[in-house]
Amino acid sequence: MIDRPRPIIGPDYLVAGRYRLQSKIGGGGMGAVWLALDRLLNRDVAIKQVLTTAGLDEATARAVREQIMHEGRVAAKLSHEHAIAVYDVVLEAGEPWLVMEHLPSRSVARALALVETLPPVEVAQIGAQVADALAAAHAAGIVHRDIKPGNILVADRGPEVGKAKLSDFGISSGAGDPADHQDGIITGTPSYLPPEVARGAVPTTASDVFSLGATLYTAIEGQPPFGFDDDSDAVVARAAMAQIIPPTRSGVLTAALLHMMEPAPQRRPSMAEARDEILTAAFGPGTAPYILGAPVRTEDGTIPAWAARNSASGQRSPHSTPLPRPHRQHAGAQAAPQQQQRLGSGTGSGGGFSSNPGAPLAIAAGLLIGLVLVIAIIIVAL
Repeated sequence: MIDRPRPIIGPDYLVAGRYRLQSKIGGGGMGAVWLALDRLLNRDVAIKQVLTTAGLDEATARAVREQIMHEGRVAAKLSHEHAIAVYDVVLEAGEPWLVMEHLPSRSVARALALVETLPPVEVAQIGAQVADALAAAHAAGIVHRDIKPGNILVADRGPEVGKAKLSDFGISSGAGDPADHQDGIITGTPSYLPPEVARGAVPTTASDVFSLGATLYTAIEGQPPFGFDDDSDAVVARAAMAQIIPPTRSGVLTAALLHMMEPAPQRRPSMAEARDEILTAAFGPGTAPYILGAPVRTEDGTIPAWAARNSASGQRSPHSTPLPRPHRQHAGAQAAPQQQQRLGSGTGSGGGFSSNPGAPLAIAAGLLIGLVLVIAIIIVAL
């Protein structure tokens, strides 16, 4: 059989007669990600191109193709406002392409490269939103298996600016799918592996809980729970022994994060419980409606500078409200009378109105006395 030359993939290339490639916007273990125009619906989409299987033996090439088709099937089961939507899986030049929602965004990994650490109040919002999406995924029988800062996106412009979304179900497993895990084969990113997976166990929903906790820990502390190390085997070894570096910056989230990162899977909360623990610790009970579906905000209700481009940063979102502050209510109640006392003191300068009702009479009396003295001086002079 004569091998046909493979097409050159680049800008303006038309995929499946429908998706016009525009520019490369990312990449990963499975291949490049392109921004493309869906000519049928006239909207921007993101398309993940599988790395070429040229040069691979047929069995390996088939496995690669099946993997991306599997990703499409698994991700298409999930529809959630905090998860990247999958629209289509198509074949082009014998290779599968995954068509997804395009979210102009910055990953948490990229944000950390810019600012090193994120405030716990902002991490709590990201964590609650992603946990809500994962709770829905777990209810649908989906285990993500690769939660990390690079797979959490925060929209940095457009109508959804500030909203967090989970991406990349590339190594996910779904209920009813054939078992694809081999004993002793570790799946996931070493820095965020739960101990049982680092020891070779099959990932479960409890594994996702640990990995999300490790990801949020990293965003707050500025380093993964097992520390930095160029030797991935050393990181896996520390993960297997659950050698977590005690957090020092997590504040009110400390207990919730350590619960998520319990060494024993059965001691961890479910993903829905983890979401609720994060919300309660940071904002108080019953605050989910203020956090879920809303953009990530600073304590004063503005979009963080790291999460937005140009004029959006530092501005209040038209779809948001100030964050609940249950831990500051007492301090605020004490500050109010002090502020009222300052406003009513009448001792300030600058031409402000006095709060003393007798002040106008005193001023009039002073003017009258002054006038009498002037007249007296004139009479004496004459």
